[in-house]
Amino acid sequence: MTVVAAVPEGKYVDIFDGHKIHYHEAGEGFPVIFIHGSGPGASGWSNFKGNYETIANLANCRCFVPDLLGYGYSSMPEEATFTYDDLKNGIQEFAKQLGLKEYALVGNSMGGAIAITLALECPEQVKQLILMAPGGLEAKEVYMEMKGIRTMIRAMYAPEGITRESMRKVFSLQLHDASLITDDIIEERFQIAEQQPRGMFEKVIVPNQAGQLAELQMPILGFWGVDDQFCPVSGAMIVAKEASQTKMTMLTECGHWVMVEHEAYFNQQCADFVRQETV
Repeated sequence: MTVVAAVPEGKYVDIFDGHKIHYHEAGEGFPVIFIHGSGPGASGWSNFKGNYETIANLANCRCFVPDLLGYGYSSMPEEATFTYDDLKNGIQEFAKQLGLKEYALVGNSMGGAIAITLALECPEQVKQLILMAPGGLEAKEVYMEMKGIRTMIRAMYAPEGITRESMRKVFSLQLHDASLITDDIIEERFQIAEQQPRGMFEKVIVPNQAGQLAELQMPILGFWGVDDQFCPVSGAMIVAKEASQTKMTMLTECGHWVMVEHEAYFNQQCADFVRQETV
């Protein structure tokens, strides 16, 4: 029986050490790079399929949705060798190989932490920053107390490995309205998760960057669901207080995936922000 791929295949670009980054894109104009979060089976498509094409049309921009190394259809580690720096450098090299000299970054969860790191290291390239519940703003122990994180770890390291059922338990915590976690979303994540080595998450240590936020000089648009069970909502105030030129929106009845639960609002706000900052 042939299994139909739940995540469509897009394009590839060669980066360093023989690795490839897989990505989707839409539109023309100022470049906007979307960086997805962590967790079993994550991919750019699964995170942002409801956003990037609409934002490209609304803002007349060129949206790129890459898979981080070790995720989606990008190169997978054979022995869980990718680190946080590898993931960050992969996005930086992806932009370089595509000839993108200036761009906006959109990052969710761990992808938000990577976006912040890139903005700190390459302020001349990162012109706008859009963050949805970014990681890397609290001590590790704070994240380990979050119900969503604990549930995800139990699922990843269960003796039977990841199953569709355990994945549904994890992703029912992603959203305030768990009914939005469809069978399609579970299948998208499960098919990718089956290909990921069990230990690949252990070497990706997200740094605490709260103390460096004041160094960010580009405009920042932020979103945080008050019912987030993966990244504590206290991070919203950390970003708002420490980073200048920041507009932070907190949404009620919303979990970790603002771009899914408030898709139309998120798309319009992001498009307005990118369009305003690039005219």
